[in-house]
Amino acid sequence: MALVSSEKMMLDADRNGYSIGAFNVENMEMVMAVIKAAEEMHAPAILQTTPSTIKYAGLPMYYANVRAAAEAADVPIALHLDHGNSFELAMQALRVGYTSIMIDGSHEAFEDNIAVTRRVVDACRPSNIPVEAELGKVGGKEDDLDCNDPGYTDPQDAVRFVAETGISSLAVAIGTAHGIYKGEPKLDVERLSEIRKLVSIPLVLHGASGVPDEAVKDCIRRGISKVNFATELRIAYSNGVKDFLKANPDAFDPKKYGVVGMEYVTKLVKEKIKVCGCDNRA
Repeated sequence: MALVSSEKMMLDADRNGYSIGAFNVENMEMVMAVIKAAEEMHAPAILQTTPSTIKYAGLPMYYANVRAAAEAADVPIALHLDHGNSFELAMQALRVGYTSIMIDGSHEAFEDNIAVTRRVVDACRPSNIPVEAELGKVGGKEDDLDCNDPGYTDPQDAVRFVAETGISSLAVAIGTAHGIYKGEPKLDVERLSEIRKLVSIPLVLHGASGVPDEAVKDCIRRGISKVNFATELRIAYSNGVKDFLKANPDAFDPKKYGVVGMEYVTKLVKEKIKVCGCDNRA
């Protein structure tokens, strides 16, 4: 199946009360592992790369990897630019063939966030590529993304932001954070419910790695249509490799420990797909 846009799968999730799992991938093995999980669960899936991941191997490399794996898959797969940090990077991803774009102007002033987001939306519209943006600031650190001053999404600001930018989906800040939590996160779910009442487009939850499953499910019931997972996938892959090398210290074939890393990622992704409720939705 060819790569598809994320828009239809997210609209279906929004209408039917479930969420799409969006999984950050760092290498070929993680791409294969996520898609294997999606196929086994008969689930649509979004694969994502951040700016720092792109620096590692480049947009064309990740696009080629995901496109090849998606074409061999029997479930819908979208390729998403996660936390695109400039108009230029968003356009590079668009030209390469990414089927979903995020422009993250949340670190800018409100008016500047509107301006850069609207510019990306206008550029992506002729190609029918959906655009996600963020309002408020998701805290924590992931890759080169560092926010020591998180800020919650204001529901009234969200109404204006969506109207003036024309985005397809909105990432909201309700108390989640990127990276590893030091304690259980305290989510402002009532704020999420208020945003859902006022905004009709699909909503996105960032920083879900480490959030208890029941809390994620509650957010989905309150209107989240896409849930991002990154840190937990990295940990799973690394743990698989570490466990193999600990048991086989003389191993030197990357394929051997790569397979174990993939198994760990596939197991985790299948669990997250069930949490999102998108199993058997392909």
